[in-house]
Amino acid sequence: MDLKSGYPYWAIKNGLMHPFPALEGDLRCEVAVIGGGITGALIADHLQTAGHEVAVLEQRDIGWGSTAASTALLQYEIDTHLLDLARRLGERNAALAYRACAEALDRLRELAREIRDVGFAWRDSLYLATRWKERAGLAQEAVARRRLGLEVEYLEAGELTERFGLTRPAALLSRQAACVDPYRMTHRLLHRVATRGARVHDRTTIAEILPGARSVLLRTVDGARIQARHVVLATGYAAQQWLRRRVARNHSSYAFVSDPIAPESLGFLRRTMLWETARPYLYLRTTPDHRLIVGGEDDRVDIPARRDARVMKKAHALNRKLARLLPHLPCTPAFAWAGTFAETEDGLPFFGPHPQHGGRVHFAMAYGGNGITYSRIGAELLLARIERRRHPLAGLFSFERLKRA
Repeated sequence: MDLKSGYPYWAIKNGLMHPFPALEGDLRCEVAVIGGGITGALIADHLQTAGHEVAVLEQRDIGWGSTAASTALLQYEIDTHLLDLARRLGERNAALAYRACAEALDRLRELAREIRDVGFAWRDSLYLATRWKERAGLAQEAVARRRLGLEVEYLEAGELTERFGLTRPAALLSRQAACVDPYRMTHRLLHRVATRGARVHDRTTIAEILPGARSVLLRTVDGARIQARHVVLATGYAAQQWLRRRVARNHSSYAFVSDPIAPESLGFLRRTMLWETARPYLYLRTTPDHRLIVGGEDDRVDIPARRDARVMKKAHALNRKLARLLPHLPCTPAFAWAGTFAETEDGLPFFGPHPQHGGRVHFAMAYGGNGITYSRIGAELLLARIERRRHPLAGLFSFERLKRA
């Protein structure tokens, strides 16, 4: 599946960081992780750290799928508001999901400190109301989040203008957010996994998955056989090919990165990421070398050739939106790209086995606007499942919730 278009900044900036060999011959392992993007890397590293033998198999080069196209805004904020999620799934479940995402950010920060040099930086998150009628809802959302212990302020239009120079009806300012270089983090994690003795293979395509009672047999397109006690499908937005019924909708999102901007011109953006209530929403963040990554203009296109043709048009549309929001900010797009993303009905991910494949084939579908945060949570969920332990999020972040729906 072709997951991206154009020239993603992270791949251009970092190049091919660590070479990994294609699989030649058969392989046995405890857990086979299919997918060498940021989700697969977080899961493989977490399982290995807990003492499990893992092997990672990627059909492209490592990190070359949707990870290279990610804009990597790390947030506890789910695309579905806390209050909306509570109405849909109950207050307890909504609180559980939001708290888990906030805790995952702290764990991602600790992990980034361990592996180092992955562009991780703590940020504020400014969530802008697009319409005046959204003010009351945002004010109520702020109260609900503060009850959970989340650091968030509700800003009226005047205070927003005074503190940030922005003309919008209202905003939520959260103190718990971060950004990272996802491509670099993927390579650093999988290099550590390989250094510790795990097998990491790219350019290795799985053609068949054959679950059994005590193990799973994988066959590659080249005829190699992989025997594993458990398999984790961390193939991102391509994972739905292994299900008879789709559980999410694939869309395309577009982005560009600017030329370097003088730090004084960036102002508050140096420490604050920004997004909005409009759907599709505009979002932006800075990079360590003072560039601006601007994303959004999402559409329902799921055909690579059509997505390819739209990249530059969408980049210009994003730049016009940016100019209206921040008219005094000089911004020249340097590289533009697009990537596939997927949305679930409630904005939550799926981690764990699906009835179609039995209990030893686990899906890692970190779908939604904060996929990397979900992936960190998913690593813990899958570890608990493999070790036959119950996890507090097992029902909420798995296919079990589809039965309740």
